[in-house]
Order: sequence, then structure tokens, then C-alpha cells
Amino acid sequence: MSEEHPTAGERPTASDADAWAAACAEDLAAEQARRRQQHGTPPGSAAEELRRLLDTVADKLSDLQSPLLGAVAGPAAQQVVQQVVQQARAAVEPVIERNPDVFDHLASAGQELLAAYRSAAQSQEKRWTSRTADFEKDPEQGEDGGPGQRIDLD
Repeated sequence: MSEEHPTAGERPTASDADAWAAACAEDLAAEQARRRQQHGTPPGSAAEELRRLLDTVADKLSDLQSPLLGAVAGPAAQQVVQQVVQQARAAVEPVIERNPDVFDHLASAGQELLAAYRSAAQSQEKRWTSRTADFEKDPEQGEDGGPGQRIDLD
């Protein structure tokens, strides 16, 4: 009996399962690297994206120099901005840590709301454009579809 390839009556050993898991992990890593190279880095979860947004906003606010405040109030204003950013992070981080899935659900709900709005807007636009197209074809008809009278204002 061979150790490398079990026959029909033998059970696979732990080393066979480990080798299979390692090969699958290597294939998955190679596929992920190929996709990253082809499509770029995929967006993270909504919680990670919120953290990145907070970091970016904090960096931009820290770099902001207000010409209205002048050189005297600049350091004090910058200290206030840093304090506000730290307070915002202190408030948001625990929420993100405790409920990362909530942000994913909120993001998907927002996408569904956007799709519903887009659908409603497109159907309304179709009604508006069809009404305009019908009116341009027969200007003697009014907007309500009934016969209208042309009034000469001269």
C-alpha cells in the first residue's frame, strides 16, 4: 500500500488532508494575487472603508492651515482640530469594533435604496419624455390627451 495515494479501501491520512489544504490555499492566494493585479485592490468591508474615511478626513483637517486665523491662532486652532478628530475616533471606533456587520448591512441597504430611486426616476423620465413626444406629434391635443383648442394670441 502506498502512502502517497490511498487505494479505495484506505482512508486518507492527516498528511494527505494537510497537503490538500496547503495546495488549495496556494491556489487561492495565486488567484487573489492575479485578480489584484488585474483589477486592483478590492474595497474592504464597510467598517474598514469608514476607518479609512476617518483617517483621510483627519489627515486633511490636520494639514489644513486657515489663512483667516493667522499665525497667532493657527497652532491653537490646529490643536482644537486634532482634539475634535480624536474625540470622533474615540466615539466611532468602539461602534465599528462591536458591530462591523452593521456597516455592511447599511451599505447594502443604501445600494438598494439608490437602485429603487434610480428605477423610479427612470420611469418618471420615460413618462415625461413620452408625454412630450406625444405632444410634439399632435400639437392639437392637450396634455391630458383630450382635444385642445389652439388659441391665437395675436
